[in-house]
Amino acid sequence: MDEEALADLRRSVSGEVTSEEHPRRASSRDASAVVGLADAVVRPADADDVVALVRWARAHRVPLTARGGGTSLDGESVPVQGGVVVDFSRWTSIGRVDAERRTVEVGPGVVNYALTGALAPHGLFFPPNPGSWRSSTIGGNVATNASGPRSYRYGPVRRWVHAAEVVLGTGERTWLGPATAKRAVGPELLDLVVGSEGTLAIATSVVLGLAVRPARRCGVVVAVPREAPLGPLATGLTSRPSLRLSAIEYVDERVGAALRARPDARLPGDGPLVLLEVESEGVEPEGEALTELDSVLRTLGISESPSVVPDADRLWSLRGEAGAVLDGLTGPRVREDIAVPLAAVDAAVRELEEIAVRAGAALYVYAHLGQGNLHPNVAVDPASDPGARVRSEILELARRLGGTVSGEHGVGSVKRSYVPAELGDPAVRVLRGWKALCDPDGVLNPGKLLP
Repeated sequence: MDEEALADLRRSVSGEVTSEEHPRRASSRDASAVVGLADAVVRPADADDVVALVRWARAHRVPLTARGGGTSLDGESVPVQGGVVVDFSRWTSIGRVDAERRTVEVGPGVVNYALTGALAPHGLFFPPNPGSWRSSTIGGNVATNASGPRSYRYGPVRRWVHAAEVVLGTGERTWLGPATAKRAVGPELLDLVVGSEGTLAIATSVVLGLAVRPARRCGVVVAVPREAPLGPLATGLTSRPSLRLSAIEYVDERVGAALRARPDARLPGDGPLVLLEVESEGVEPEGEALTELDSVLRTLGISESPSVVPDADRLWSLRGEAGAVLDGLTGPRVREDIAVPLAAVDAAVRELEEIAVRAGAALYVYAHLGQGNLHPNVAVDPASDPGARVRSEILELARRLGGTVSGEHGVGSVKRSYVPAELGDPAVRVLRGWKALCDPDGVLNPGKLLP
């Protein structure tokens, strides 16, 4: 970007514009191994600024990359083609909670966990709780259709976005999504934007649906025998709705050992663990639900009684530290996010172990077990040729077992080449058509999602 374009940018927006090295370096990477350096960082003052910014980008053919907490794992928030990073981290407004409609309007920079705290006095909560919920933002959650442990019961972010104000790549500002509980006026365009990784539009405000907070919610930790098959265990738990499980998670022996070393972890056993969340209305945590759970686990070959964690949020915050813990243990590694049918979970884990053995590297697996969503971590440099081979083998394994190359982390710049094989050429042509309509000059987050 030349000096004339930068000067025009400063004239176009009222928010902060900087081309200093420190903020540019700070936004040059996310939680992945992807790196890209922007020419400038803009902190827009309001939605009008975003409109002006997009129009400026079209005029100068400069890429824009929206950014919140920078927790994405496939390079979604990294400016891989330079240009301008649009920093929404200060857009943290939380509007009035509409308890009757169970909605709230928030800024895209609101941190997921902070929203949880703000909603607690109203007896409501926003269900999706990704592992990065203490730092990931709602804008990023919407852009990647994030999930988390509670998605087992409540589904991903897409289910909870009622409406959004967005600025298209044309520079037009509009609201997507109905004001009513339901609408049947053609395809819902909001659904197209959720999960589009900022390639079609930039969200400036989001109306979220909320759920009633259960009277009680406790975590349950189950020590699992090392050779216990995971598929039948997951199927046995998912087939019992009376257990009122809202999360069914798994960490393997290596990840369990790493988490046990955390202060105040208090995790039982020395092998793999299944982490559950039980919701109840007016029932004590050690009441009927846990009694039934203990009985079901015994029929599934788990003889040791589970441990109860009264504060389920503490358990999910601990589970969310898995990535950071492994950062310290392994350094750079291939981190993946595949999902397979429950019947194929054990085959997937066996083949993941074989992939790691061939690479001469340690394998660490944690998972949203109730949905067959596995996060294999292989301790090999993702930027190396061996790392590329490991990633390719993992993604091909997921497809071969009837699964997907991304259960919840998105595509970003890392997995673009796998999109045609997963969706098929006709679907990709449709997506490219939408891209051409919404962002005719290709200024919104280029190099992401579509090959």
